[in-house]
Amino acid sequence: MYRGYRDLRVYQLSYGLAMEVFHDSKQFPKEEMYSLTDQLRRASRSIPGLIAEAWRKRRYEKTFVAKLTDAWGEQGETEVWLDMSSECGYLPPERHAYYRKKYEEVGKMLYSMIEQPEKFCF
Repeated sequence: MYRGYRDLRVYQLSYGLAMEVFHDSKQFPKEEMYSLTDQLRRASRSIPGLIAEAWRKRRYEKTFVAKLTDAWGEQGETEVWLDMSSECGYLPPERHAYYRKKYEEVGKMLYSMIEQPEKFCF
């Protein structure tokens, strides 16, 4: 049984990934600070934030699904910024592959929750 959003595996994984993205992006060039670095960090941080918001609004199934759908969108956006980071040479290939695998996992979990909100809503 889930007591709170912090118990959700998708929250734990997305939060941990956002922290990893933060630390990895510290190595990006300074000229990217207010563009790619900022966009990547904001998108990755939005995922666990939206999951927490969805959890608090699970009394209303449609709102719960809407917030999770927003998180799913941010997951896709994060993948785009990671692809660009890799293509620009800022992110080593092995880290890019790691993030692709992990964010795909996040996406699958979010999709599952979106498709079966009754398991989480009351």
